[in-house]
Amino acid sequence: MTPHVLVTGGGRGIGRATAIACGARGWSVTVNYARDSVSADATAAAVVAAGGNATAIRADVTREADVVRLFDEAVAAHGALSGAVINAGVVAPALPLAEMSAERLRRMFDTNVYGAYLCARECARRLPRNRGGSGGAIVLVSSAAARLGSPGEYVDYAGSKAALDTLTLGLAKELAAEGVRVNAVRPGLIDTDIHASGGQPDRARRLGALTPMGRPGRAEEVAEAIVWLLDARSSYTTGALLDVAGGR
Repeated sequence: MTPHVLVTGGGRGIGRATAIACGARGWSVTVNYARDSVSADATAAAVVAAGGNATAIRADVTREADVVRLFDEAVAAHGALSGAVINAGVVAPALPLAEMSAERLRRMFDTNVYGAYLCARECARRLPRNRGGSGGAIVLVSSAAARLGSPGEYVDYAGSKAALDTLTLGLAKELAAEGVRVNAVRPGLIDTDIHASGGQPDRARRLGALTPMGRPGRAEEVAEAIVWLLDARSSYTTGALLDVAGGR
């Protein structure tokens, strides 16, 4: 059976690169997006061009009804899921915590934590063998910020990603006996447009030069790590936090 992977936040950056990498392996991909249908449709087309099948589905991961519908429509389009990449996330302009508004904090944690937990819960209801699934793999996209703290910039973002590390560790133990592996990747300074949304479009290139490898990472490099964790080649790996951060 052809693997079927759902990628949240699949229209850009790491999500887009992951979707295309899955397509290059002949897999079916559901590309989730929240607003930008043009980018999501372009990603789906790139997946097909790479050799896979793809459908773009709009859903807001902070809304439970949207998440349930997303999973239902994904299964209707490509059959049962064999994996999911929980990637949708936001960042905000660099500020110390004392200057952050309540609205910013709520948006950060609603998307990066609550949304991720809703998606992980839906996976936990559908993939395990004792719930009628065939097992599979879940990969959460965390961040090196979870262990660095991002002081003076993004302590809210860092905290939201630390929550995903904890989710990875706990859910991996919950689901291991039912054929579901749960892992996380923790990207470092990756050259994607998420930095522009935080008001620093050159951040990855500027700070990437200071890493031990002397450069920022590429979304495709993170995607390869994610796909390895989705694939049966990593069959004895669960509960892992895999840094893709150039030694930072």
